Amino acid sequence: MIPALSLTDVGKSFTMHLQGGLTIPVVSGVSLDVHAGECIVLGGPSGAGKSSILKMIYGNYRIDSGAVRVRDGAGAPAGEIVDIAAAAPRRILKLRRDTIGYVSQFLRVIPRVPALAVVAEAAVAFGLPRETAETRARALLTRLHVPERLWSLPPATFSGGEQQRVNIARGFIADHPILLLDEPTASLDARNRAAVVELIEAKKAAGTAIVGIFHDDDVRERVATRVVDVTAFAAGAPAQAVA
Repeated sequence: MIPALSLTDVGKSFTMHLQGGLTIPVVSGVSLDVHAGECIVLGGPSGAGKSSILKMIYGNYRIDSGAVRVRDGAGAPAGEIVDIAAAAPRRILKLRRDTIGYVSQFLRVIPRVPALAVVAEAAVAFGLPRETAETRARALLTRLHVPERLWSLPPATFSGGEQQRVNIARGFIADHPILLLDEPTASLDARNRAAVVELIEAKKAAGTAIVGIFHDDDVRERVATRVVDVTAFAAGAPAQAVA
């Protein structure tokens, strides 16, 4: 079976221009496949390069070496294979719209836009009718325990946990074949962590290929198909999968 997402010998380093061009290696030799219905969890200590790997998959960070191959339209039996490392910016933007969803650690939205519109607009951009998008947005905000009295207000006025739940709703509302999750439960209480776990399990059951980073051990254990230790990539050795 063709993976929805495949990383082959991916490497990344940062150049510190204000430090005389000092080069700081982040990861090297990152190789893994993610198939439909899997949740691959990136493990390792802070600073090991987990978020950098997600950002390279999403095209936010330039890839120094190797390939990140995405099956465009990954939910179909076959699709065009696109290498993020070699793709033009316009092609990457199309992948973000149609194929790769991303829940980052922070909510970045246009000021003064109501929370309901923030969430619904992500589904409209994916191609859903606005009425369907708003129905999904209401259901997700309810499921994530965002009070209805807040839906008409801009998320900038919310608490950190409320903003993150809006962020999660926005990331989960569309049916992207690939979903990247960067510590989505880090600022949530137990009830809302459980709600996010249920959403992840539903995505897996629907065939979504997920790559995630999770601060909470219990969440990681419940959602992971495999855990990949990113520290092995820092040494350039093959990563070991842990059940």
